[in-house]
Amino acid sequence: MALAVDLSDVEKTYGGRVRALRGVSVQVNEGEVFGFLGPNGAGKSTLVKIMMTVARATKLSGTILGAPVGHKPTLARVGYLPEHHRFPKYLTGRQVVEFFGALAGMERAARKRRASHLLDMVRMEDWADRKVGTYSKGMQQRVGLAASLVNDPRLIVLDEPTDGVDPVGRREIRDMLIQMRNEGRTVFLNSHLLSEVEQVCNRVAILVQGRVVAQGTIDELTAASRRFEIAIEGEPPAWWEPLGRVTRERAPGQGLDAAPSASRLVLLRTEANGGQASIDRLRAEGRTILFAATVRESLEDLFIRAVADPTTGVVSAPGATIGGVS
Repeated sequence: MALAVDLSDVEKTYGGRVRALRGVSVQVNEGEVFGFLGPNGAGKSTLVKIMMTVARATKLSGTILGAPVGHKPTLARVGYLPEHHRFPKYLTGRQVVEFFGALAGMERAARKRRASHLLDMVRMEDWADRKVGTYSKGMQQRVGLAASLVNDPRLIVLDEPTDGVDPVGRREIRDMLIQMRNEGRTVFLNSHLLSEVEQVCNRVAILVQGRVVAQGTIDELTAASRRFEIAIEGEPPAWWEPLGRVTRERAPGQGLDAAPSASRLVLLRTEANGGQASIDRLRAEGRTILFAATVRESLEDLFIRAVADPTTGVVSAPGATIGGVS
């Protein structure tokens, strides 16, 4: 599969002392939504700025859409929404989008048609001819997203696109990201909203202290945590002990002094047959099964684990790229 972004050993040092990026390598396939995650100060926006030539890398090797980073004709096929962007307050939303179209070299008639279409798509058609100074933060984000798409880009780089957007707006933007992917576009998404990233991204990378500590699909990165859980009423069976672990649970609404009324049986093996055999045996004993499912840690769990232990990084899984942080 062709790579839309292929960066290797990217380094950025400020003032000769502060190392913002320490040998970052990121590969993004064409036609996927790629999530770039990390805590504040990890260097996410720095890498995005280097990709867009807003900042200059101390060391850089790689390509964007098959061309060297900074190749101007290639940058014309890239859409970009920076974090904390600012538009002139005296311009209308329509004028902002058309202005970005002009910067991309679009003909006037084409950029006018494109601006109207995009403002409608981001639900700003009723506000299109009002000045940006009257917009809320979420409305400015919507106009910014429209501006990033005006040149019909193959690659869209979005730095915190849902910042300040209400829940309805976030869902609409999430649907737009899926639509972009369905159209064959590539989206590089820098976001701290992990639940949303988990819903739309094909693959993710986690940046901690200027290094990528995990890169791969969410299934690959969480494979080591996958387990089968069965919740039953009452005490656990004696035969379960060698198979896995048990946690005792109280029914909702019961106080801390109440005795546990259910048992959660965690099968340490992930094979489906092991779980099915256990369910069959529990049913044969007349047990009431409350819940049974294959469970894995969430992207949030994975992220917290990576950030909490930057020395060792994330536990490796087959197919995932993992590295430690020093």
